[in-house]
Amino acid sequence: MASAEIASNRFEDFFWKSSDGLRLHARFYGRAAKGSPVICIPGLTRNCRDFEDLAPWIAESGRQVLAVDLRGRGQSERDGDVRRYAPPIYARDIAELLRAIDATRAIFVGTSLGGIVTMTIAARTPRLVAASVLNDVGPRVGAHGLARIATYVGKNAPVRTWDEARSYAHETNGYAFPNYGQADWEAFARRLFTSDKHGAPVLDYDPKVFRAANRAPAWFNQWLAWRAFKALSQCGPVLIVRGALSDILEPKTVARMQSCSRHVSAVEVANVGHAPMLDEPEAREAIRALLAKAA
Repeated sequence: MASAEIASNRFEDFFWKSSDGLRLHARFYGRAAKGSPVICIPGLTRNCRDFEDLAPWIAESGRQVLAVDLRGRGQSERDGDVRRYAPPIYARDIAELLRAIDATRAIFVGTSLGGIVTMTIAARTPRLVAASVLNDVGPRVGAHGLARIATYVGKNAPVRTWDEARSYAHETNGYAFPNYGQADWEAFARRLFTSDKHGAPVLDYDPKVFRAANRAPAWFNQWLAWRAFKALSQCGPVLIVRGALSDILEPKTVARMQSCSRHVSAVEVANVGHAPMLDEPEAREAIRALLAKAA
């Protein structure tokens, strides 16, 4: 599969088996023309569709791109044991994906939880990381952002139609994208929701993932996360993308992250909260620069 010839503006579904038996899914873009592949990892309740604009754009540069569904999201199977919805398990799944495509290293693009998974990979198997993009996430997560997310994540959405799905997307994410119009929210809803057997929208994740995310004490998470970030900063170039309106990644956290290594750079996306979609001009130019200097 690693040598597959795939047009850069299209994708193929790719499935691999985790070591504990789950069938996991990624979208495969592009072909192995140059450099390390790029692995895009979405946020807590999100899926590979968040990268449906970014992934083909990167693939046009000649790199293979895999946008993954973490276990319990999208087309990846749900886990019967909620304890396995955890960054160390997600990191193991991604390492197994790299083995499945015969890749020894990769460039990682991680949004929110995806960035935490990326840091975990660096802490456990740093040889796998050639470079990384952390999208609106760091070792410290803003308390106001966590409280906001807790008001809707893991709860059944009172949605019966796609119009209601669009309204739900706007209500829960409107603060982050104040300039979005109706068409933008329609596209956003199609990323958040999938269709049930009757064609009605249903959120495309296991609601248990948020319960699992809150199991460990916050102080231990932060201590471990800073160690993991420092490990990541030694692996290769790191780009931090922050939404200027973000309540998850605070400016003081970005400043401390940049102080860890000269290999860490940062860009802020104006008038966007958590998390940028990485189609913004500021983000694209910074990602282009990182890819140009990454192996």
